[in-house]
Amino acid sequence: MLGTFQQSHLRFEIDAKAPTIRDSLLLVPHLRQWLQPQTLPPGLPERLTPGLSFVSHLGPIAVAHQVDCVGDNYLRLLLSQGIDGFHEWYWGDGWLQSCLEGISLLPLNLGQTASLLRLRYFIQHCQSSD
Repeated sequence: MLGTFQQSHLRFEIDAKAPTIRDSLLLVPHLRQWLQPQTLPPGLPERLTPGLSFVSHLGPIAVAHQVDCVGDNYLRLLLSQGIDGFHEWYWGDGWLQSCLEGISLLPLNLGQTASLLRLRYFIQHCQSSD
């Protein structure tokens, strides 16, 4: 794998209950909305489950994901291709934490920050429309 080893750990407060955050991370229709412009392949099941593998794309860059572990407040994805590493998510009432480590040519911290901002916007927008 070409690139440099990078790690980024971000945690922020979010005005949402843990189940809302969990659904935003595990339900594929929700992922499709807030992950844009990153795209997910068609035909994925409704929910991420352990053992599920898929490839997402950000323009010409492909990142393979394997769902390693899923819990009520935890998600771990093993990554390969564009990023060789892992992405862990933890959450609870009012907070979300993302830990991303891997070897890549991509600026992982920048991409992670942008994704988390889109996720926070998505969660706040969905709650305000309920």
